[in-house]
Amino acid sequence: MRGPFALAVLVILIALGLNSFFVVDEREKALVLRFGEVQQVRTEPGLGFKIPLIDIVMKYDDRILSLTTQPLEITPEDDRRLVVDAFARWRIVDAVKFREAVGGGGEQIAKNRIDGILNNAIREVLGSVPSTAVLSDDRTPLMNRIRDLARREAASLGVDVIDVRLTRTDLPEQNLAATYGRMRAEREREAADERARGAEAAQRVRATADRTAVEVTSKAKKEAEIVRGEADAEANKVYAEAYGKDPQFFAFNRALQFYAQSMKTQTSSLVTQPDSLYFDYGRFLRSIGENPGPETGAGRGSASAAATGQ
Repeated sequence: MRGPFALAVLVILIALGLNSFFVVDEREKALVLRFGEVQQVRTEPGLGFKIPLIDIVMKYDDRILSLTTQPLEITPEDDRRLVVDAFARWRIVDAVKFREAVGGGGEQIAKNRIDGILNNAIREVLGSVPSTAVLSDDRTPLMNRIRDLARREAASLGVDVIDVRLTRTDLPEQNLAATYGRMRAEREREAADERARGAEAAQRVRATADRTAVEVTSKAKKEAEIVRGEADAEANKVYAEAYGKDPQFFAFNRALQFYAQSMKTQTSSLVTQPDSLYFDYGRFLRSIGENPGPETGAGRGSASAAATGQ
């Protein structure tokens, strides 16, 4: 029996020897507990020693952990309800304090405690600002305030809240339709105001353009009348000089112009007496045509030439 007994003792001693050592991974922290009291704190990776069957090793994750909160309804400063949720990054920094705070529950109890701390911090910070600040694109100052407040509260758990981010800030479902309707009405009112201002500006532009056109047209007409009057005056001057030099030729020329205007179309008709003044130069022209020659004189030759040109 000595052989089997010795073998059993040897196996027990080997098991106790193996149970006397433990390994701490680089991603972990470890506490060695003896009857519930902390005997060792291992924060560095490596091989540790404990008393078998008496000491207990508690290991905690040394990495940065995440926590996502449940949707939370808050009331900002302007009494406009919002639904908010967030996520946080946290890490165990004091394993002894963490053990005292959560006991044997470990990380799950810590998450529940941190979730309550975050909810209180979110309510306190977002409840002190208007909803426009919560719904704006730049919420970094608000998130930093929530992180700092949660960090102070979570320090008693032996953890450090590294970062807090708001992931959603929406209106409750029952308020969405009314809010969207109010936003639509505001946008339509702004659009109507813009259209009214545009129509007013367009009317001013059209009125200015019409006034400018009238002024330019009036000025052009005025200048045209002045030019026309000066031209008529010059023409009358020329006519007067010509009439002064040879009144008979001037009368003859005006008669030719009158004939040309009165007989402009092929359907012209004229009813008058045979001894009318209208035929004076007509008979004169006819007499020139019947009796051409030098006896007609210089004036008559000129008249004939003018009649031929007409």
